[in-house]
This record gives sequence, C-alpha cells and structure tokens, in this order.
Amino acid sequence: MRTVIQPPDLASANSTYSQAIQAGGFIFISGQLGVNPKTGSLAGDDIVEQAKQAMENLVAILRAAGSSLDKVVSVNMYLTEYGELARVNQVYGTYFPRNGPSKTSCGVTALYGGAKFEIQATALA
Repeated sequence: MRTVIQPPDLASANSTYSQAIQAGGFIFISGQLGVNPKTGSLAGDDIVEQAKQAMENLVAILRAAGSSLDKVVSVNMYLTEYGELARVNQVYGTYFPRNGPSKTSCGVTALYGGAKFEIQATALA
C-alpha cells in the first residue's frame, strides 16, 4: 500500500511528484529546496537561509505524515557551493544534534530555480 503525503501549505512545484510517499513502514520525502511556502520564493540568497527553510519544510512534511526528525534514517544533501558544507552542517546539526541519520552530501552544478541547497530524506512511519 502507498499513501501520498501532501501538506496543504507545501504545494508541489508540479503534479508529477508528491512531497512524500508512505509505503512499507517508511516515508520517502522528495527533495526539499529552501522555498518559503508562504511566498513561493527562496528564503534568501544565502545557502544557510535556504538550508534552514529546507529543513523546516522537511519537518512540516514529517509532521503531516505523523513522523518526526528522530525517525529519519537517511538523508541526501545537494549543494551548489560545496565549499559551504561546514556552514550547512551547522544548520543540519541544530536539527540532528547527535547520532543523526546516515547522510550523503554532494556538490552539484545546478538546482531548480537557482537554489543552492536541497535535502531529501527517508524516515520511519
């Protein structure tokens, strides 16, 4: 069985994907950019501002799915400025302070809409 998780305040950019899918005891969360759901725009030009907003979007999706950050088992982070990883990790560490999920970080040449940061996660339902 598969359940679509679509918080009303975090609309998908288009109809080809869902914010998250719950299946087999897991929640598979689509990549989250640092888009402010109230304005539909990036939270700012700085990667730290975008990372904070992307993490808040992740939290909102987990909450809508009846889950939480402590149930996240894996994340993938994408940065257009990989030299900023230490600053992004400071933000990340406020959400996952100790013994966080497995994590992959990689540098990419571009993200949708000129974003500088994206995070994708898998959590327990």
